[in-house]
Amino acid sequence: MAWVKAFLFMLAFLLSVALISLSGVMIPGPNFAVAVAKSYKSPLAGTQVALGHSLVEVPVMFLIYFGLANFFENELVQIVLNFLGGGMLIWIGSILFRRVTSSDEMGRDLPYNSIVAGAATSAFNPMFILWWATIGSMLVMKSLNFGAIGFGLFIPVHLACDFIWLSFVSVLVYRTKSLWGRKFQTGLLTASGLLLLGFGVWFLVSGLRMVL
Repeated sequence: MAWVKAFLFMLAFLLSVALISLSGVMIPGPNFAVAVAKSYKSPLAGTQVALGHSLVEVPVMFLIYFGLANFFENELVQIVLNFLGGGMLIWIGSILFRRVTSSDEMGRDLPYNSIVAGAATSAFNPMFILWWATIGSMLVMKSLNFGAIGFGLFIPVHLACDFIWLSFVSVLVYRTKSLWGRKFQTGLLTASGLLLLGFGVWFLVSGLRMVL
């Protein structure tokens, strides 16, 4: 039966989307660092970071769907994103790092809500754009083998990976924070700040190399 075969192929494709998406989502990055930092205030922080991330990600999916994947591969676009993204991540990371290490700032939250932070660390993350220009574009193109319904199912499957992972991280941090010592909490937040700073410097250096 042709429709059964087509259904099984689509199911296998969606499973591959979930596995590939999770492999990318679970690698610590800017969204992860912000989710950890914000989770000390709310167990919903990860979900909100994922929502902000999706507000940037869904339009990118549609841009690729309508054939604009090559735009993200343009060298000038990548240079601009590296500099803007590097500067933004260094800014957010430095704020977090200062508030963790300064006794006057300790305990204060980032000056951005989780949704804005999730959107900002996605929109200004060159690795996010690079992923969609390569792996993401490939997955979108494969989804079109199943027509509009394939693309329509691809979107929620991919987004679910972001929401499930970041929500899990957020709830875990929030629920277990009372079990950690003060030094461990400070160390984890410091690591989150340094991770953002590290990504920011890396993106700036990458942009500079492309210019030179």
